[in-house]
Amino acid sequence: MVTTTVGAAASGSVEALKRVKATEAEWDARLQAARQEGEATLRRLRDDRDVAVKAAEAEADRERTARLERARAETAEEAEAIVADGRRAAERAAVVEGRRPADKKDSILDVILGSFGKD
Repeated sequence: MVTTTVGAAASGSVEALKRVKATEAEWDARLQAARQEGEATLRRLRDDRDVAVKAAEAEADRERTARLERARAETAEEAEAIVADGRRAAERAAVVEGRRPADKKDSILDVILGSFGKD
């Protein structure tokens, strides 16, 4: 009878070990699947991030270029207006003063334009 009890206990222990081993294998598989899913998600998020950064950089470059073009156009327009105003004032002064109009025109342009016309 002792042999039978030991045999039955050993048989129950083997079954318990098999269940533990099966549960362990199942959790190992779940963990591996979770790791793979996490790595895949991380790769996808990194790829999405890289695409978003490149798109933002391209948009920033386009916006910067557009702003530079607008600023150049506005500056050129303003410079032309300043030069035109200076010429008109110089011509008016030359006509009104009458004395050595070329000298007065140059001095008026120098005052109005300052260092703008000098390169």
